[in-house]
Amino acid sequence: MTRLLLLRHAKAGWAAPGMSDFDRTLTASGQEDARALGKRMRATHLLPDLILCSTARRAIETLDGVSSTMLDQKPETQFLAELYNSDATDYLFAVREAPQAETILVVGHNPMMEDLAYELSSGGDAEATQAASSGFPTCGLAVISFPGALANIERRSGRLDMFLRPDRG
Repeated sequence: MTRLLLLRHAKAGWAAPGMSDFDRTLTASGQEDARALGKRMRATHLLPDLILCSTARRAIETLDGVSSTMLDQKPETQFLAELYNSDATDYLFAVREAPQAETILVVGHNPMMEDLAYELSSGGDAEATQAASSGFPTCGLAVISFPGALANIERRSGRLDMFLRPDRG
């Protein structure tokens, strides 16, 4: 079994006048959420072998926050510009073209995350499915498992095993 972890960036502030959407930064609560989610990922053994991350500042800051509490050492990480302003098809292509890994974490944006999670899953855990069906919140994480290599994943070939949100409690 292989796993794909789809992480939507944490809560970001609005762009200041003259600032591009690309350069938006995380809010204080977004930073807290990223660290809290990292702790949940570590506790549930959701540790990636490879990370694919959008080059947008808020995605990189999310990855930094999650990594600070999830990992002792970050695995190979690829920063991909095509994960910033694209669609779910581009995300799927990036996963298929990535180096072989048992677990890949993709840090990106909506609606691509929600679309990809929906397109890849053909069922799964009832609680996870219900949580995912209510939308893909900032700092939400979909955990999808597949029977074979991630390079060969197809639409509707995965199982939604978990859907996590930060737990700051």
